[in-house]
Amino acid sequence: MPRMVSFTSVRVAEVVDEESKPLAPDEVRIGTLYSGISAGTELTAYRGTNAYMNKKWDEKQRLFVDGSTSFEYPVNGWGYEEVGEVTEIGSDVTKLAVGDVVWGTWGHRTETIQKEERAAKRVLQPGTDARVGIFSQIGAIALNVVLDGDIHVGETVVVFGLGVPGQLVAQLARLNGARVIGVDGVASRRELALRLGADLVLDPADGPVAERVRELTDGRGADVVLEVTGNYHALHEAIRTVAYNSRVCVAGFMQGEGIGLRLGDEFHHNRVQLVCAQISGVNPSIDHRWDEYRLQRTFIDLAVAGKVNVTDLISHEMPLEQGGEAFAMLDTATSDVLQVVLDAKAGS
Repeated sequence: MPRMVSFTSVRVAEVVDEESKPLAPDEVRIGTLYSGISAGTELTAYRGTNAYMNKKWDEKQRLFVDGSTSFEYPVNGWGYEEVGEVTEIGSDVTKLAVGDVVWGTWGHRTETIQKEERAAKRVLQPGTDARVGIFSQIGAIALNVVLDGDIHVGETVVVFGLGVPGQLVAQLARLNGARVIGVDGVASRRELALRLGADLVLDPADGPVAERVRELTDGRGADVVLEVTGNYHALHEAIRTVAYNSRVCVAGFMQGEGIGLRLGDEFHHNRVQLVCAQISGVNPSIDHRWDEYRLQRTFIDLAVAGKVNVTDLISHEMPLEQGGEAFAMLDTATSDVLQVVLDAKAGS
């Protein structure tokens, strides 16, 4: 019987049975190989801080409204970093075969059913480490941040936060021609960023980042700052770090009230532009050419070609049956935890 990870209450994740469904003629069954955990968005649901669990999202108005919630426990099959192998095909399927490896988004579950047209566009190149496939969505998120940044060759870009998305953002910004400075309080993450191509890393514990970046840029400040921490104090320092009349792209999923964010200071006096780099949309100047699938496809192609390193970000692999333990570990993560991957094959 298929299995999936379910958030049954605040800070409780369990692996439960899921009904197996028959295939339609134009569908394929995919057995999950690996499922990666997003330590940002997913933990907000695990912890119960996600806005959807405290208010209702009114799609028509595009507003959160009080009175009810969009999600409530149990939250089943959360997750968006999956890769699997085709195990069964419908009678009308011609574009896929059993054994094809497909990347996509279907949550922490041991199997999924996908339409042929969707799955056929997401086949991983044969011979590729299957774990590359789990990075399609988080890679798209990172690429979207860089597109929002509108980075030019020779510019200095500062990346606040060197977790998984920050490491990907830093690599993509460098591919875009930037001098990349990474900022993180964890030494192992700074070391990894340097190994993956960052030009310089800074520890915020050594003093204000904004002053040090100005020393490195003839007093200007960063041309673009990409904020990927989800921390309001870090966002405030990101605003201080960017140059006059320049841009801070915010990808971190901020929770609660903005404690530590003082918008009457540098934000106001330096005409700082704050851009929300959220994956539901693309930079308006290019949204007629880019969509979410193109972001995903582009990133996977870069990873397959070796232009972006993703597998070195994997710090832990655990059987999917230990999903509860994996989330508990991330909730109280030590500095050695980066990308946690659930192995859906283990124990099967």
